[in-house]
Amino acid sequence: MQQDRAPEAEALATAIAAEIPRLRRFARVLTRGSDQADDLVQETLLRAIAAQAQFEPGTNLRAWLFTILRHARAANVRRAARSPIMEAETLPEAAVSGGQEERQSMRDVSNAFRLLAPIHREALWLVVVEGLDYAEAARILNVPPGTLRSRLSRAREALRQGIGMEPDSTDPT
Repeated sequence: MQQDRAPEAEALATAIAAEIPRLRRFARVLTRGSDQADDLVQETLLRAIAAQAQFEPGTNLRAWLFTILRHARAANVRRAARSPIMEAETLPEAAVSGGQEERQSMRDVSNAFRLLAPIHREALWLVVVEGLDYAEAARILNVPPGTLRSRLSRAREALRQGIGMEPDSTDPT
């Protein structure tokens, strides 16, 4: 019986390994620091491997991993709240190439993104950067799709205001 599961486990491990770059990006958004993000990804991978029997083949692996990552992050936040020794998190500066105006524009966007509420930052990251559809992102964040759309709309509006753009009356969300 165990030999029958070996190819499935190998395939799952390979698929999980392919998701590591996305996990690292999302972890950086959640933690704002590369060291904490790497630790969070490592914890996520350990939890995923330990719980691989719970993964249902044919379902969305990325959504499953992102959910594990968010749960691990929540546990870390609770743990940090009990420990005053933990350092404050900081978002690394975005690497930007180009001229002076482009760098300043990217700083403005980065600063505006950093000022978003965590619930808005997470929603925007999952949909815009990771390219997840609304249903998948809502599942990961454990909210109804309508709530996700509302968060996205508020996040986009806050970004526009943060970089000094006029409100967009054509935004459907």
